[in-house]
Amino acid sequence: MQDDLQIRRRRAIYRASHRGTKEMDIILGRYAEARVADMPEAELEVFERFLALPDPMLTTWFSQGAASEEGAEFAPLVEALRDHFGLLPAAGDKVVDRQ
Repeated sequence: MQDDLQIRRRRAIYRASHRGTKEMDIILGRYAEARVADMPEAELEVFERFLALPDPMLTTWFSQGAASEEGAEFAPLVEALRDHFGLLPAAGDKVVDRQ
């Protein structure tokens, strides 16, 4: 069972790095390389579903935040992606004091 989880993690990293658009390859690939190894299985499942979405949708969410109902499930992941790259919270997101 642990081997299956490791295979899923490697596959997720590969899929994140080979999207089809260079921008998303870089954004998702770097995030995956830094975070996937430590993701609990439930979080990995959300990330795998996220990777199945089309690049234009993910690009919009990454640049503007996942504010629509359609992206509500992925809002924490989008926030984590934006935070990973040092982006400020998207408009409408609550600001968290990080001191």
